[in-house]
Amino acid sequence: MLVAAAVCPCPPLLVPEVAAGAAPELDRAREACADALGVLAAARPGRLVVVGPAERDGRYAQGARGSFRGFGVDLDVRLGQDGAEEAPEGELPASLAVAAWLLDRAERSVPVEGVAVAEPLAAERCISLGRDIAGATERVALLVMGDASACRTLKAPGYLDDRAAGFDAAVARALATVDIAALKALDAGLAGELLVSGRAPWQVLAGAAEEADLSGTLLYDDAPYGVGYLVATWS
Repeated sequence: MLVAAAVCPCPPLLVPEVAAGAAPELDRAREACADALGVLAAARPGRLVVVGPAERDGRYAQGARGSFRGFGVDLDVRLGQDGAEEAPEGELPASLAVAAWLLDRAERSVPVEGVAVAEPLAAERCISLGRDIAGATERVALLVMGDASACRTLKAPGYLDDRAAGFDAAVARALATVDIAALKALDAGLAGELLVSGRAPWQVLAGAAEEADLSGTLLYDDAPYGVGYLVATWS
């Protein structure tokens, strides 16, 4: 049963060492993420599952390691600090590495595991995965990583697309109001054109929340660097 969820963006720039001199520009986003993780802790889950976008599907046990060396920073992270002394095989994808960095700064004492979902994964499979996650234990919480569109301004990674602001606003409304149907109905093709990395993880959340009675709060909604970043909680 899903007892709480937090939705956070996953740009490596959330990590101050990666952002370097630009780090203060995302201070509000980091604070919102910290508040969201506090909501997860308050729900006292028996297990935390981190879901994030990646090039391919994968599962990552507690203790799995990730790195920001690919972004020019000598910084390693670990998904949960209480894993086996010898880390499980498989390096965390970037989205789960950012989640591990966030979790390392939050109060938590529950078992954690990571689930990577390939960004093209069909909605039906995302929703089914969410149902499986929620049904696997008595009390489970989700940390859902993913960015909205990367086409909000002329200097955005995907340049300016007039459809981006409307897409992001619809997702923000769905997260704020726990509109599961709206998340399930997100257009995967349009999301791909707008360089949205969060579509598949959000639809995993929609599947996990079907039997839950949760209310939502939108903590952050902005587009620094022309990329939509959303932070929300369901509890």
